[in-house]
Amino acid sequence: MENKTLQFQQLNNKISGFENLKHVIIPTNGWIKTIRATLGMTMQQLGNKLLVSKQGILDMENREKEGAITIKSLKEIAKAMDMQLVYGFVPNDGTLDALVKKRATALATKIVMRAAATMKLENQANSEKRIKKAIQERANKIINEMPKVLWD
Repeated sequence: MENKTLQFQQLNNKISGFENLKHVIIPTNGWIKTIRATLGMTMQQLGNKLLVSKQGILDMENREKEGAITIKSLKEIAKAMDMQLVYGFVPNDGTLDALVKKRATALATKIVMRAAATMKLENQANSEKRIKKAIQERANKIINEMPKVLWD
């Protein structure tokens, strides 16, 4: 990607720090309960730190397990356990560069193949090699321009 903005580069660098975390398996009981129990901390003790009841902690643990807890609550719980919540997104392909390249290639393929089909109907078909080159060229152009249509 030649035309990357500084913002894109900085965000890509931040995200790359999370790459190894995408393989971490979330405990079946959720992080709150697992860490609390591993530390030997009771629900009452954690509740005292958060100024909530034992039932309130149980509710939080259940909401986390269901995926319905807020980030604000997770931050407060982490702080109460002398920890820090780490929150982020990790592209499935590892980097923003790879994500953009994949999307650009898919879009370029769609554009080039549409044109190739029209040309074939007019008995002006291109070779497979030429089509691959056209896709690569179009993908590079899309990557440099980063049009909004890339995310449609």
